[in-house]
Amino acid sequence: MLGRTANGAFWMARYLERAENTARLIEAGFRMALTRDAAMAHAEWRSVIATLGQTSGFEAAYGPDYAGERVWNFLLRDKSNPGSVLAQIEGARTNARGVRTALTREVWEAINEAWMVLKDALARPVREPALGQVLAAIRRQATQVRGALDGTMLRNENYNFTRLGTFIERGDSTARILDVKYYVLLPSLAWVGSSLDNVQWESVLRAVSGERAYRWLNAGVMDPKGIAEFLLLDRRFPRSLHFCVDKLRSNLAGLAHQYGHEASVHELLRGLGTRFHETSIEMVFEGGLHEFIQDFIACNQQVAQAIERDYRFYK
Repeated sequence: MLGRTANGAFWMARYLERAENTARLIEAGFRMALTRDAAMAHAEWRSVIATLGQTSGFEAAYGPDYAGERVWNFLLRDKSNPGSVLAQIEGARTNARGVRTALTREVWEAINEAWMVLKDALARPVREPALGQVLAAIRRQATQVRGALDGTMLRNENYNFTRLGTFIERGDSTARILDVKYYVLLPSLAWVGSSLDNVQWESVLRAVSGERAYRWLNAGVMDPKGIAEFLLLDRRFPRSLHFCVDKLRSNLAGLAHQYGHEASVHELLRGLGTRFHETSIEMVFEGGLHEFIQDFIACNQQVAQAIERDYRFYK
């Protein structure tokens, strides 16, 4: 398989996942901001920008004024923001078009439809009454593409590279959402364990669509330690870090089987997988939640770079 084809499939999936994750964060921020006074609402929106790593870009364009409508339009459609949802969807379509012959008709049509629908939805500034519909459209279009991929693609290298892109991006997103919890979301450490703290944890679950699953598993009890364990180590939840690592390992195993050999990334990911299998939530908190997450983010990035290097994406 040509490296540029692998690159196109990988980045098509990353851009799609990134667009959906951005929409999820905006929705969680909007829910939280509705229940806060103006100052705290601005702090919520600042946390959304910080989670996405776009603080410098936003403040360069708008300064420190984190008004909700300004934030969500910056993240959804602002032409000065290369990380906007509109830019991500366009990037996904461009990559899909470049590897058109490696995709099924259904996948290409789903991606092209997503681009057309969202380009129209984001052609004008999004006002508050329309925000919910726009965010729902982003999630719906991403789900349709994912359904087309799962339902029509051969389980070959094309499929494996798209899945690798999806779970690299998803793991990074979940880790950043969880990490920003104690460093940006809470006004001060004095709030830890308070009713506000519990609501903030609930917002983290909402951002990854994990609230209902967590409540099913924990009889509705909102426990910060339990939520951290759920998002880090639960292998059943499709947005947990452990789930993402397991999927990366299985799709890389598929590539090794198809190509008849392993690459350096397999050994790198084996070490990361072993770490998750041998780690308990008590060990995570003993060593520091922030430190564990930062280590994962760095390792996840190393895995992404190793995939690009080992499979010669730009050859």
